[in-house]
Amino acid sequence: MFLPHLEASSALAVLSLVALVVYPAAVMRLRRTGVSWPWWRTLSWLAGTASLFAVTGTWLNGYSMVLFSVHMSQHMILSLITPLLLLIAAPVTLALRTLPRGRGAAGVPRALLLNGLHSRLARFLAHPLFSIPLFLASLYGVYFTPLFDALMSSPAAHQLMLAHFVVTGILFFGPIVAQDPWPRTLSHPGRMLELFLPVPFHAFFGVAIMMAGSLVVDAFAQPPAGWDIDPLRDQGEAGGIVWAFGELPTVLVLAVVFFSWASSDERRGRALDRAADRTGDAELAEYNARLRALAYLNR
Repeated sequence: MFLPHLEASSALAVLSLVALVVYPAAVMRLRRTGVSWPWWRTLSWLAGTASLFAVTGTWLNGYSMVLFSVHMSQHMILSLITPLLLLIAAPVTLALRTLPRGRGAAGVPRALLLNGLHSRLARFLAHPLFSIPLFLASLYGVYFTPLFDALMSSPAAHQLMLAHFVVTGILFFGPIVAQDPWPRTLSHPGRMLELFLPVPFHAFFGVAIMMAGSLVVDAFAQPPAGWDIDPLRDQGEAGGIVWAFGELPTVLVLAVVFFSWASSDERRGRALDRAADRTGDAELAEYNARLRALAYLNR
């Protein structure tokens, strides 16, 4: 199932291969300048691009066109696993550190990236009032409307749907993971709140698919002859996959947020210590002066 299988419409698979090469090349360029880059970020990027290729550039992609359970596994990986792994790799930060600066043509890519991050469109797309409904619409708006069957009607439309899953995952998890500069920033409690807001809706969707007494979509109503597949039972397995997939990404993101929170507190503490060293610990000196003054008055 995971043997490579590329088609004319396998745009995401080709993109994953390009990303697999570009990121390590950028890391090597950064290291040549004497600046290190965390190995675990590179590993996360490699895992993210590998997960993208595994579900779009192998025979699994073909099976996802005929089996609801395989398609839903593909959907969950593209919207929950792949975006998380790519975001943890902090590709925007890496790009800002390696792209040439300046006013000439060489500096245009970096300038465009910075302008995009600070644009009104980026702030709108990154707003929770947009990203969370969009994330949930990838479930309810796709599968409970005729849209899904329309998107499954051609390989190109299918690729567009898969790309949508990845993008919505990035928009949702981006400000929560917060490993890169983001148009909107959240406090650590706010990040956890935004993470948990869609969880019940995600779980309810999985249960609704799992418990449905009739087929939700028509695309998988007629599995290949000889496979002995019950479409309704396969649909129930698809719902179970949705329900089960919600836990792993949540735990992973919580770990990232808590680690980031602890690291920020530690950095703040070190900054205060350095400030105290620079000023000679003015507060302590003032406190000692008050004690000496009191001792003098009590003589």
